Amino acid sequence: MRILIIRLSSIGDVILTTPILKKLKEKNKNLKIDFIVLDKFKDAIDGNPNIDNLIVFKKDTDDGIKNIIRFSKILKENNYDYVFDLHSKIRSRLITFFLGVKTFRYIKRSLYKTILVKLGLIKYRADNTIVKNYFDAFNILRIKYSGEDLEFNFSKKDEKKVESYKDYVVFAPGASKNTKKWTIEGFGELAKLVSERYNTEIILIGSAKEKDECEKINKISGNLCINLAGELNLKESGALLSKAKFLVTNDSGPFHIGRGVKTKSYVIFGTTDPNMFEYDKLGVLIYGNEPCSPCSLHGDKKCPKGHFNCMKNISAEDIMKKIEEK
Repeated sequence: MRILIIRLSSIGDVILTTPILKKLKEKNKNLKIDFIVLDKFKDAIDGNPNIDNLIVFKKDTDDGIKNIIRFSKILKENNYDYVFDLHSKIRSRLITFFLGVKTFRYIKRSLYKTILVKLGLIKYRADNTIVKNYFDAFNILRIKYSGEDLEFNFSKKDEKKVESYKDYVVFAPGASKNTKKWTIEGFGELAKLVSERYNTEIILIGSAKEKDECEKINKISGNLCINLAGELNLKESGALLSKAKFLVTNDSGPFHIGRGVKTKSYVIFGTTDPNMFEYDKLGVLIYGNEPCSPCSLHGDKKCPKGHFNCMKNISAEDIMKKIEEK
């Protein structure tokens, strides 16, 4: 049997498919799995041993109706038994339409709920975790959910890039939207507490766009941090995280990378719903549970009420207490 799985983006959502891949191979080692991902997010899944053929969708050559028809025509030659669309948006739906193969989809939240949340009429509450919803799409193959056992793969070359760093903690203060970010001041103060308590280096990771933000955190900490924002690619970040004492991060890709390399990861939630994920010894939730939270599906540019209490009311001391609970 040969199947196709589609999850085009983003970093975290792609990594969240890895428990599915593992269960599929455990049940049937002869199953052939093809996986489509956007070129921008290839590193989130590249190297996964449960994928037989990783197919990269390139926006510059594969996007648009004509190109998607051509792309799907090539895929059709693989004679898939089933297709599983875990993206379930226009682009992936077009691919499956032109493929013409029996397709099972990841069921997202209802449209009416999305509209009501965006209008600020209701708070957003996830009906189920993302991974459990992914598993529901695979009922025909009879695999059973047994937790968020994530996987993130990197190479010896990636390890070599970060091998000089020893005995450290990692902070990932970035996020896709402003309201998903804990405060710069909070991260700076937490760096002081962690350094004092554990006598360890604090490494800041993120994109090149987040370098200035990370430098502000470093200055608040009294220059206790090593700012690697923009210095590491995704695989190298995974290699770095794999050797960290622990990670402190916002609701963003590093949370899933951290769990994928089996590093204890403390994740801070504010405007988005923490019930999208499960938590265990590797994933520890920090959530202020403000009356107006969660207010957003994916975060926003600014707090709709103007006070941003969901993040501002979480102190460095609060997080330090969580860390020391172990």
